[in-house]
Amino acid sequence: MTKQMISREEFQVQRESAAAAMASDRILHDQALAVKVQAGHDYLWVHQSNWMGEPCLQLPTDLLAMSEIIFRTRPSFIIECGVAWGGTTLFLASLLKLIGGKSVIGLDIYIPKDLRERIELHTEVSDMIQLFESSTVEEQTVEFVRGILKGDDRVMIILDSHHTHDHVLSELNAFAPLVGVGQYLICGDTAIERQPPAPLRPRPWGPGNNPATALAAYMNQEVHVDFQVDNLVENKLLLSNNWGGYLKRRS
Repeated sequence: MTKQMISREEFQVQRESAAAAMASDRILHDQALAVKVQAGHDYLWVHQSNWMGEPCLQLPTDLLAMSEIIFRTRPSFIIECGVAWGGTTLFLASLLKLIGGKSVIGLDIYIPKDLRERIELHTEVSDMIQLFESSTVEEQTVEFVRGILKGDDRVMIILDSHHTHDHVLSELNAFAPLVGVGQYLICGDTAIERQPPAPLRPRPWGPGNNPATALAAYMNQEVHVDFQVDNLVENKLLLSNNWGGYLKRRS
């Protein structure tokens, strides 16, 4: 008996059709949100993923979405606003090295000395990482980053620092123009708009004041960079922190 398989092209059509149908299933999405909220609030689910031994603070589905985008768009630089424990920084650097990129630029208002030391131990990728302790909303930070880029617009931006409306809107205005046509800006933690605040982890953000509201305000400004949500990425993310936040620059 000869084994039969559909073609790779047919399989891709099948996958995209199923993902689009899943994206339109609101009952399933409400169920997934309920799981995400309970697992995130009660069991710190978003804190459980590691890369090279360091916590990523990203859901696995979002890490895979980032990896697909990086492979497809081949950025030279990735600017990560918000470094935290450094796992996502190492993840991004690993991927960037695989595709022959230049550097991950990590920005945070506080980068512990021991984190820098641990990252330096990962000699396979540490040469791909530049960490800077600086506010992402200060003009001098943006100008400093521009100096590193030297006009290269093959740039991917990940906004995942302070999640208040005003802060994220300032980051969007500052960093979005650095993204070239066909490249991506990922606005992190837009899911905050759709879920109740974590009772055990009070934060200055919540529904009505978060990255999703900042992104909506940014896109409604008279002058803004022309981005479009990538539905091919979004449709397959049943569980995500970044719904509506995978943005591709059109022009």
